[in-house]
Amino acid sequence: MSSKFSNSVSIKNKKASFEYEFIDKFEAGIQLRGTEIKSIRESKASIKEGYCAFKKGELFVYNIDITPYSEASFTNHEAKRPRKLLLHKGELEKLEKKIKDVGLTIVPTLLFINESGKAKLNIALAKGKKMHDKRETLKSKDAQRQMDRAIKR
Repeated sequence: MSSKFSNSVSIKNKKASFEYEFIDKFEAGIQLRGTEIKSIRESKASIKEGYCAFKKGELFVYNIDITPYSEASFTNHEAKRPRKLLLHKGELEKLEKKIKDVGLTIVPTLLFINESGKAKLNIALAKGKKMHDKRETLKSKDAQRQMDRAIKR
């Protein structure tokens, strides 16, 4: 394997923790095609706009942008195609049951490569935050930042 590929890939969705309150977290495999894993290993992917939805009892992730691999020929992949998530049957049933509750959604939080070299996606069952909750989050982050600065000095 070439040295430009890295197994320490960690692509985060920082927007998700600001927009949503996480209720439950899961680790899912992703069904990839062709050159998608090479692009992920080069950290050329974005999960900011991603969301998950059920289709015929299977969970898919939509709007994840995996940039086409630069060194591929005509066999390159489509950047924003829906990708199937691989979870245990019990986890899928639990998520499908909970998603029927009003106001709950499934968002991708982290795309990474595990120890065995496989691409994994951390997803979270989440509830949208209200505007005052978002303000509170910003205030607490700001207060923490100020405390850290004071400790440093």
